[in-house]
Amino acid sequence: MAHAGPELGSHPRADKTALRRAILARRDALDPPIRARLSQAAVERVEALDVFRLARVVLGFASFGSEIETRTFLRDVLASGRTLVLPRIDREARVLVLHRVLSLETELRPGPWRIPEPDPGRCDLAAPADVDFILVPGVAFDPDGGRLGYGAGYYDRLLAAWPATLPALVALAFEIQIVPAVPVLAGDHRVDLIVTESQTYSRRGLERTEDP
Repeated sequence: MAHAGPELGSHPRADKTALRRAILARRDALDPPIRARLSQAAVERVEALDVFRLARVVLGFASFGSEIETRTFLRDVLASGRTLVLPRIDREARVLVLHRVLSLETELRPGPWRIPEPDPGRCDLAAPADVDFILVPGVAFDPDGGRLGYGAGYYDRLLAAWPATLPALVALAFEIQIVPAVPVLAGDHRVDLIVTESQTYSRRGLERTEDP
């Protein structure tokens, strides 16, 4: 079920700022035990997806702040024998660089904004064309795959430059991050599936389920 956000007007960039502020405040207000429980439920739903079960090379993200917790997901990817790829922020070039990660304990370091990211001195580069599943972060989403990021555009630039057909784009979010409509501008990439603790929203019609 989509939750109401701030009333949107005729200026999409201003609307994005207002929506981002509102949803971040909503997310920050979650109590840690509730955040942990909802995160685990959402991760279990992602891992039950056919597109994930068939994937061999998984691009994930390391959560930070009040984001939905992904460490369990990342550990499960490694434990299953899949290849885990994580992004590193190159602020000078304003791009995401992909690296293969073998250990969450020894190969991650705090990057810009204290986001855990691969240590380039320890982690080999990964080829985007080898990735067959992408887990995408974000602030807010709508049921048609609209995605609102943090405002720097790193993921949109990464996806725009993808050297092959994009694999399934799957967002992991709390249900409180789902709104009726996200302002979408030229260059904004929609996701194919949005998985929350209680629902899976599908843009491509791959899967759609809802808990009773």
